[in-house]
This record gives sequence, structure tokens and C-alpha cells, in this order.
Amino acid sequence: MGFGCSVTVLLVFCLWGVLISVSDSTRLGSSRQKLEVNKHLNRLNKAPIKTIESPDGDIIDCVPISKQPAFDHPFLKDHKIQMRPNFHPEGLFEENKFDENKAKSSTPINQLWHANGMCSEGTIPIRRTKEEDVLRASSVKRYGRKKHRSIPKPRSADPDLVNQSGHQHAIAYVEGEKFYGAKATINVWEPKIQQTNEFSLSQLWVLGGSFGQDLNSIEAGWQVSPDLYGDNNTRLFTYWTSDAYQATGCYNLLCSGFIQVSSNIAMGASISPISSYRDSQYDISILIWKDPKEGHWWMQFGNDGTVMGYWPSFLFSYLAESATMIEWGGEVVNSEPDGQHTSTQMGSGHFPEEGFGKASYFRNIQVVDSSNNLKAPKDLGTYTEYHNCYDVQTGSNGDWGHFFYYGGPGKNPNCQ
Repeated sequence: MGFGCSVTVLLVFCLWGVLISVSDSTRLGSSRQKLEVNKHLNRLNKAPIKTIESPDGDIIDCVPISKQPAFDHPFLKDHKIQMRPNFHPEGLFEENKFDENKAKSSTPINQLWHANGMCSEGTIPIRRTKEEDVLRASSVKRYGRKKHRSIPKPRSADPDLVNQSGHQHAIAYVEGEKFYGAKATINVWEPKIQQTNEFSLSQLWVLGGSFGQDLNSIEAGWQVSPDLYGDNNTRLFTYWTSDAYQATGCYNLLCSGFIQVSSNIAMGASISPISSYRDSQYDISILIWKDPKEGHWWMQFGNDGTVMGYWPSFLFSYLAESATMIEWGGEVVNSEPDGQHTSTQMGSGHFPEEGFGKASYFRNIQVVDSSNNLKAPKDLGTYTEYHNCYDVQTGSNGDWGHFFYYGGPGKNPNCQ
């Protein structure tokens, strides 16, 4: 009896020791993670001279332009900020040809935070990163980065291989010559996302190099990404990488690289207003081009031509010279297992054949040539992995130049 009792006591003590050990280990892991997250937040969130609370819950910090995250990069320590490009591309599509009764392209696209204030000249607005934002990521290191290769490879892509990555597209593209920029006007929607680890975006890609481990990409557009932002708002975004999303680059200003000069627009902040089905249509213009003098890649946003800033040319290998492919269109993540399909929408969530007021569009598509001239693209190709889920249809006319409708609902009777 006494022996049995001592064995029982021993077991209790052992179990208690194990529980204490596990508890200590959990606390240790938790405290280490918290320390790591806080260090990362301190790196990202620069001391503001003014703070603006947005109606959607965002906090916008007005940070001195010289204190922005870009200058954490070792190669930018002594960089002299270029406040404006040396040259703008010539030959912008004549927007005044567009019928404003059809789409409110002249209506200023605002960001929600503008309702409560603006940043002053000499500062830039930065969406503050919160602890919960970082904790939603798979790791602190991966926060603000795309999880998979998300560049479609037209013509030669293997649908089975593409499906494994979970990324699906409906795009138009050009290739086969040297490109020095791209432009498009994109109407803005708020697609429904099925699961928080999925996203839906509409963007243009400026690409250099092969589709291997050394791919260079500059990207800009709008996206809905609950995982990245914690809500379902439509937000302006940019992205860049010089090694196919492995170790370089990030969304917006979540790493050093992009140098912002605009005090009016915040990367990653919500866009307003957005288009409605069978109702008002609102669109944004995005232009990315390579300055012939300095070689930096500049971005211009909005119908008023706000110059946002630039990606220094040293960030890239292939794009240090020129781009070899331009893509425009939509992308979603399908995280459904076993060949099933998500109901995450692309664009408006409607197929291109529904046309204006119902389907999403890109219009006034142009590329920048070696003479810094904007021109209509030649041989515009299209690509989609599963046209019964998301599709694309191109066209051309005097008002819209080269354009296409794209998108779809995802899961439907023909897309399981």
C-alpha cells in the first residue's frame, strides 16, 4: 500500500514537473515572439510629427520624408531624395475623350483617412502597423511578403503546376521587346473573399528576367486582403521583388526599398468611393515608368497625376535596364483543398461578357518605349488558368484605347 502510494506521488510530481516545463516553454516562446514582434514594429513604425485616425480604424502617421522605412536600407544611407522625376513619359492617352456620363473618372478617388486630416508637405503618410497585423503572418520574417510565386507565366504555364500554388489569374500581357513602363486606368471594386487567407487584387506587373529564382517585378493596383490588413476594405498597394518573392521586397512600405515623396496618398490605405453593380463606376489611373536620366522606376497614381515616389534602380538586376514583359489584370488565391474552388471573387465578381457597369475593366492600356513615349501595346495576349472561374476579353476603341473586361465569381456550376 505504502509502495503504491509513493509511486502515485512520484507520478504526480513527474506530471507536475512536465506541466511546469511545458508552461515555462510556452511562456518563453510567447515572450520571445512578443519581443521579436515589438522589435519589428519599432523598425516599421517611425516617430510621427502628426497622427490621423481613419474612420476604418487605420492609424496614419505623418512621418518626416527623410525618416521613412526606405532609408533603413544600407545602400540608401546617404541617398539624396529625388522629389520629382527628370522626365515624364510623352503621349498620355487623352482622358478628355472619355464619356464621363459612363464612369466618374473625373471624381477624385480619396482615401478614408482624408476625412480626418492630411499630412503636411515634407512628411509622408504611413499606415501604422499594429501587433495583430504581424501576428496574422506565418512569421515575423514573412510579414508583408507574398507567400507564393504569384506571377502568371502565359502560354507555357502548366495548369496543374499553377493550381498547386493556389494563385489564379485573368490577365492581358505583352512580351517580346524592351519596355520602360506601363499605364492603365482600372475601375475599383470590393470583391468578396471566402477565407481570410485568400485575397483578390487587380494590378499591373512590370517584369524583368526569367520566371525562375531571379525574377524582378514591380506591381501596383488595388487589393482586398483580410490576412494582410485585417479587414475586407479595398486598398491601394504596391509590391516589388528582385528574387521571385524569396527574400527581397514587400508590400507598400513594409520594408526598405520604395522611396515615397507624396504627402497625400498612403500605401495600403482604403480607397473610396468604389464602383457599384449597375450603378456608378469609379476608376484609378496608375503609371509606372523608368526615368531615362536616373534610371529609377517612378509611380504616378490617380487621375490628378500624383507622383507617389520611386524604386531606386539598384534594387533590381534585370529591371536595372528594362522590363521584358508587362501584365495587367486580376489575381486571386484559391485555398480550397482536393480540387474544389473558392467563391472568392475577382474584380466585380462578374464575368467580362456582362460589360460596362457590371464587369471590371482596365482601359487606356499603354506601354512606355525606349524613347520614353507612351504608346498602345502591340500583340496584346490574354491568359487565364480556368476561364469558367475567371475570364478576360480584350477590345479597342477611340474612347478607351486598348481595354479589357475581366474577372468572375469563382465557384459556380461550371467552376466547382
